[in-house]
Amino acid sequence: MASPEPAPQPITSPLARRLHPVEDAAYVLGFERTTVWQEIRLGRLRTVRVGRRRLVPTEYIDDYVELLKREAEAA
Repeated sequence: MASPEPAPQPITSPLARRLHPVEDAAYVLGFERTTVWQEIRLGRLRTVRVGRRRLVPTEYIDDYVELLKREAEAA
C-alpha cells in the first residue's frame, strides 16, 4: 500500500514588493489610475522617482490611507 503524496505547498516569496507602480497603487487603493495621479499632483500621495519611473512606496500608501481616515474623522 503506497502512502499518499503530500499536497504541494504554495510558493511564497519572503520579500513583499515595497515599491509599486502607480497602476498597482491604484488597484491597492481601489481607485482609478487618474484619481491616483490627481492625488499625486495635489501632493496628497507621495512618490519616489527611479530613473524615469514614478513609484509609490508601501509606507506612502499607508500614510495616504491614514490621511483619508483623519479627514473622515474631522468631517
